[in-house]
Amino acid sequence: MMAGKLTAQGAGILLVTANVGSLFEDPENLQKMWLREFCQTVQTHRPLFVALHCQEVGGKNYEASMTHVDSFIKELLSSDAMKDFNRARVYLDKNYKSQEQFTALGCCYFIHESLKNIQQFDFKVKKFRKVVGKEVCSDALPSTATLEKEKFPQDYFPECKWSRKGFIRTRWALADCAFDLVNIHLFHDASNLVAWEKSPSVYSGTRQKALGFVLDRITDQRFERLPYFIFGDFNFRLDSKQVIEVSRTLCVSQTLTTVRSTDTNEVHKRLFTEANEDLCLFSVLSQVVLQLEKKLFNYINQDVFRENNGTQLLEFDRELSVFKERLHELDISFPPSYPYSEDSSQGKQYMNTRCPAWCDRILMSASAKDLLVKPENEEKSITYDNIGPSVCMGDHKPVYLYFRLNTGAGKPHANKHKCCVLQ
Repeated sequence: MMAGKLTAQGAGILLVTANVGSLFEDPENLQKMWLREFCQTVQTHRPLFVALHCQEVGGKNYEASMTHVDSFIKELLSSDAMKDFNRARVYLDKNYKSQEQFTALGCCYFIHESLKNIQQFDFKVKKFRKVVGKEVCSDALPSTATLEKEKFPQDYFPECKWSRKGFIRTRWALADCAFDLVNIHLFHDASNLVAWEKSPSVYSGTRQKALGFVLDRITDQRFERLPYFIFGDFNFRLDSKQVIEVSRTLCVSQTLTTVRSTDTNEVHKRLFTEANEDLCLFSVLSQVVLQLEKKLFNYINQDVFRENNGTQLLEFDRELSVFKERLHELDISFPPSYPYSEDSSQGKQYMNTRCPAWCDRILMSASAKDLLVKPENEEKSITYDNIGPSVCMGDHKPVYLYFRLNTGAGKPHANKHKCCVLQ
């Protein structure tokens, strides 16, 4: 079906989540590759509505790198792939001087010229408004009526004094179908050693608390409850203790050696070694299979994370199971999305800083899942995959969901649109 002939019914929707922190450390190389791959994805699927959720806008050294953000957005808006998208809304949380509110989140929404009936919700007056023209907003996000933004309370993750974690919600109506889009960034694992100590890790508990906070906020009584897509950097990790010790997936018959700091007696590193028989010397040699330190996860064979897209490790991806009644996800068939090498010549290599994991995800409510037109004859009606699998996209590979909108799944609501109201 040609894009120009589509109405909202069956309209192609492209949702993308991307932690873009690396791009602002090396704008000359990484940013160009990233934009090329993103635009290629848009051109391949030809959606009518694109939602790009970014985390770590401005990079890790945001005070020095925030100046690169505007040129990145300008390049994106003026690219050939986006030339037929005549309406856009871009929200950038760049005000790092306001530490109480700064989340470094960016939300970019692009609407194709052939999509006529689209509106955005005004949270202050509780009404949908027609979307006209292109707007980039960064200076006054707290007072912007078309979004809700919150930073997680400091006591959620006291180890991280300057945490930029939080969420932004926007609400959209395409023809007779309304839904929420939520950009989220949850807490990371501060130490591999601490993450390994127990199953599940203390960090997974912190993420669970923060995600529960977001879900409660977007389904409370202040506004009509609508289907929602929540996509961002969830920082979900594999259950370290299980994957290393119990499963034997990484370390088949390991011996654990603990190295402590001489001055503090704190654990400095853990070495997992395996015995290899050397038939020539008739001796047994000890080989370090995994070296674990606070910010080092040095495993002997990265291929285990790439073979069959690492899906043999998905059984240890368990953080979402707590929310199985509230959140749904399509089957993952792409490799762990983090932490890739930031070397622009290394597209498939992981850094040895963390255990590779599926941090970047696109999740949805049950009612939102009903909005995905189920494929019948067309194989690519729904695609859940990563972007730039063979090239460097920074330390995170962007993840995307492409689908066609099933507007017939809706029910009428107060604003004369139809939606699938949450039960």
